[in-house]
Amino acid sequence: MARASSPPEIGLVLYPGVQRASVDGLTDLLTIADRNARQRLGQTAPLLRISHLAYDDAQGHIVRVFDSLPAEDGDPTILVLLPSLEKPAETPEAGGLVDYLKSRHQDGTVLASVCAGTFLLAATGVLAGRVATTHWSYAEALAERFADIRVDTDKLIIDDGDIITAGGMMAWTDMGLTLIERLLGPATMIETARSFIIDPPGRDQRAYSVFLPRLRHGDAAILKVQHWLQRIDLPDVTVAAMAQQARLEPRTFQRRFQRATGFAPLAYCQNLRIGRARVMLESTTLPIDQIAWQCGYKDPKSFRKVFAKIAGLSPGQYRQRFSAARQEPAPRQRNAPAHAG
Repeated sequence: MARASSPPEIGLVLYPGVQRASVDGLTDLLTIADRNARQRLGQTAPLLRISHLAYDDAQGHIVRVFDSLPAEDGDPTILVLLPSLEKPAETPEAGGLVDYLKSRHQDGTVLASVCAGTFLLAATGVLAGRVATTHWSYAEALAERFADIRVDTDKLIIDDGDIITAGGMMAWTDMGLTLIERLLGPATMIETARSFIIDPPGRDQRAYSVFLPRLRHGDAAILKVQHWLQRIDLPDVTVAAMAQQARLEPRTFQRRFQRATGFAPLAYCQNLRIGRARVMLESTTLPIDQIAWQCGYKDPKSFRKVFAKIAGLSPGQYRQRFSAARQEPAPRQRNAPAHAG
């Protein structure tokens, strides 16, 4: 079966500090997906073009340093910014590369990023007023550096049509499957996921994220309350008690607490309590109802509801996935008879 037109090109952008394992891994994932699709359709010509692109400062333009179909012309259909091995604050914002990405987007190229790659994508300005995700631990840094972006790290991947962003460092697998589904269809995506034994897109980051209170906000009165909350039992704490610790009127306290931490006071306490429950689920074999009680929830059903809302999993599912205190197999009896033979 002859190909009627050039196949869509997925270009993986090689910027300083990019994680090469993700570049090679995504290349392999896309290559296998192309092979699966061609076998299923009885087609010999490639259905995808995969390239690696780097910005050449000396020449002042993008060059393809790898191309699965070097005889083809045209610009990439999708450009992907993969994770960086550097801290986000250190991710370079090379002017030439940023300008190239912005120009390609204006011409209709889809831009995609994974983990810290979202910082480089944000430098182009295309995320202004848009919802985007990154690794959950980078959420605050991204929001501070690019205040016009709505950061949502509950989601592992956000497909916004012309822009796709993904969260964790290993979320290049989710990004790859999303692109495969878009370009080659859901059947090929599922087949490829099975080949690699990875989950199809649809997960979120909440189960993996840890509540990291914002502490470097400069409001000494609010910081005092945060330190106090870390020391006490939380079940019966009230806004009035917190305001008293801060020596502020309750209304003033709530406004300043929200501005400093990003949470309403009681929601902040809820996250602290669920954080303590996570630790107990991971490190003990205590019954879930007992953990709920120890974390201040007199109603186990209420605890389960709040836990699922914050963690994205039920307490039982969370323990099954993350427990380090699973029961060991029962030891063999010393006097057990030896096997014959």
